[in-house]
Amino acid sequence: MESEFYIKSFCHIKDNKVSLNGTVIYNDNDTLDFLDFIKAAYRSFDTKYPKFFKMDGLSKLAFLASDLILREEKLNLEDENNIAIVFSNKSSSLDTDEKHQESIQNKDNYYPSPAVFVYTLPNICIGEISIKYKLHSENSFFIFDSFNAEYLSDYTNSLLSANKANEALCGWVEFDGVAYDAFLYLVSRKGTTIHTKQNIVNLYNT
Repeated sequence: MESEFYIKSFCHIKDNKVSLNGTVIYNDNDTLDFLDFIKAAYRSFDTKYPKFFKMDGLSKLAFLASDLILREEKLNLEDENNIAIVFSNKSSSLDTDEKHQESIQNKDNYYPSPAVFVYTLPNICIGEISIKYKLHSENSFFIFDSFNAEYLSDYTNSLLSANKANEALCGWVEFDGVAYDAFLYLVSRKGTTIHTKQNIVNLYNT
């Protein structure tokens, strides 16, 4: 049975490139370090959210990809927006967990860093996105060995079928300190690309 839901838009951030709906909109071949790259990309899109610079790497990655998708929706930020978030990755918040552990073991620090500790759950990045766009709906962060398009498709379609949200921001946000890969997409009741496992995989590989 075909899905009644559609992929409205999608964003991919990987290999020093940012693409929106299949078109590269930012490319930095000179910057190899992730943090330098993501900050430069953030500034190039004139994104105004000062807290971005305090986020951990995973949250920066998820936030920028989400922002590029959601800014196109022209949401009313004075009202609550009924958009669910369904994210996934492989490493959870391991990069930040390791930094937190290092701060605990550092004998020069009497207290571990609260600025690091606050990001020791992968779903904290969902909170950052929800705060800016006033998203008050279902949210989940799943951990898989690899990108699981079938689960994302089934779970999100079920969520929307149950009217628990009007739309859903879904995808894969992987960051391990060096390698990174964000592929997020917005699922809606209107569009041209049916929200199925195969179509998700096709867009992911675009």
